[in-house]
Amino acid sequence: MFPPGEVQCALELIDGALASPDGDYWVRVADLEGRVAGYICFGSTPMTDRTWDLYWIATHPGLRGRGVGSALVLAMEGELRVGGARCVRVETSHQEDYGAAHRFYLRHDYPEVARFRDFYKPGDDLIILLKQL
Repeated sequence: MFPPGEVQCALELIDGALASPDGDYWVRVADLEGRVAGYICFGSTPMTDRTWDLYWIATHPGLRGRGVGSALVLAMEGELRVGGARCVRVETSHQEDYGAAHRFYLRHDYPEVARFRDFYKPGDDLIILLKQL
């Protein structure tokens, strides 16, 4: 679902997290039946008080609908709560292709709190979702 530029960005964040486990980006991987089922990448938001960004969440296409994404988000939130996090922010596109992602976030109590019209390109708004922990 992700265009090549976004895939490259995601891979760079994973590489950064692996190279520096205590760095800016944290990655958690879900394993299902002995194979990678999905991953989540998140990190603290610079210059904020206990605010975090969820940068990426992806589930293997053949394993969608099996709770992998939910398990990843719940694990991240649990880890962040233990560390005293206040909230988690998600930035995403409003494009129709992201409809399943939008529904996923709503089910996990990430409401839309802001929208920037034509942010990515004409007709492609930036949506900011925020969950208070």
